[in-house]
Amino acid sequence: MKARNLDRTRIFFRGASRRRLAGLVALLAFGAVARGEVTAVASQVADDYVRAKRADGSFEPELYAFGEGGLWSVSHDSTIDGLKFMDIARTIAGPLAGQNYLPGHDPKTTKLLIMVYWGATAGTADASSSAIYQNAAASQSTVPPPPPTQVTRNGMIVQNGSGGDISKSAQTIDEGQLQLLVAANRQRDHADMTNAMLLGYATVLAESKDLETTALRSRRADILDEIEDSRYFVVLMAYDFQLMWKEKKHKLLWETRFSIRERHHDFGKDLPAMALAASRYFGQDSHGLVRKPEREGHVEIGETRFLEFEPEKK
Repeated sequence: MKARNLDRTRIFFRGASRRRLAGLVALLAFGAVARGEVTAVASQVADDYVRAKRADGSFEPELYAFGEGGLWSVSHDSTIDGLKFMDIARTIAGPLAGQNYLPGHDPKTTKLLIMVYWGATAGTADASSSAIYQNAAASQSTVPPPPPTQVTRNGMIVQNGSGGDISKSAQTIDEGQLQLLVAANRQRDHADMTNAMLLGYATVLAESKDLETTALRSRRADILDEIEDSRYFVVLMAYDFQLMWKEKKHKLLWETRFSIRERHHDFGKDLPAMALAASRYFGQDSHGLVRKPEREGHVEIGETRFLEFEPEKK
């Protein structure tokens, strides 16, 4: 996924209507997540980024503007292709508000530019069913070729000219398949690492490599299983808005990456629950990858509260 040049980023300062903000507040109480499903979250913060707190322990509000990072996907998916950037932004705005990140309306008071990227990775779980892997397996299990034909001439047994060629040909096929298999494995490893970096799994994947020969090797297998499955993801990257606006410098203050398996899921329907599960780490360090099954969700509608808003335009 390539980030857009921030100098050309579309920045959104939006006033929220009463109706929209009521919906955002209601969204904060929405916790529906597929039963037993895992939302993986990885979040990091800059060393000098610290949120101020109120006397009651809650965070002081910080104002932000959204920037459109864009969709990253390698295949057609009806559950994500029809969504626009503002659909994603509106959904994420609710969980952000739950952490006291509020939409800014004035560049002079806006602290963060939150770039939003979303999409789906192309997992490699189906690679073992590809022609290369199947042919390699077949070359190892094929019954050896019959011995060279024997012909009797004047009482002596000789071989025909094709005997050596058959044996040599079979050996060449095995070596050729092996070379293809090695190349395919390298390509698969590269794709896994690319997806791991995109999803926030890179550190835990590297750390798990030493577990391959231990009793904890199943942990690495679980991690690879998640990476090699296609996954829906969202990446939020929060930059210092004032520094970018005034000095044209890009300073990343925090980033949060969260994802869920694509299988049996609908990105548009699952995005609110994904964002809510990840929201506790917005602007916070998760200290590595967090992978915990979420409880079955429910909806609790409390008293409606209105945040700052601007009048709706007729």
